[in-house]
Amino acid sequence: MTVARPLANWIAEYWIFRSLRVWIGSLRPYPALALLAVPVIVLEPVKPVAAYLAGTGHVTTGMIVLVVGEILKLVLVERLFCVSRDKLMSIPAFAWTYGKYWQAKDWLESLEAWQTTRRWMRLAQYVVRRYVQRMKASHKLERLPVQLR
Repeated sequence: MTVARPLANWIAEYWIFRSLRVWIGSLRPYPALALLAVPVIVLEPVKPVAAYLAGTGHVTTGMIVLVVGEILKLVLVERLFCVSRDKLMSIPAFAWTYGKYWQAKDWLESLEAWQTTRRWMRLAQYVVRRYVQRMKASHKLERLPVQLR
């Protein structure tokens, strides 16, 4: 959710969403759970639509539909979860499932393969960042005006 959280926080700053946040916070636990399911139910058909578009030759449009739909779904679910987390945790089955999710996530992140992959990703990001910086610096040098004496 590294993409969704900053975008959700940016959206939450607008005044219109403040009143919506208050309304969501006033919901009881089970209506809050039902509201959390709405973006998933509404935006899940985006995947088959994107597949259809890609299958009919509109690959770029299909990819755009898929990416925008998934990001929108992540942002909405993340925002709704943040606002109604305490209410959702009062539902025993939800709290149990959420606890199991975090246990599985912690276990996965403790694996040596996961840690090695993270190290390689950080190294790759560093290499790409350095390459881009060098390319920008070399282009700046090429754009410097030559002064004739």
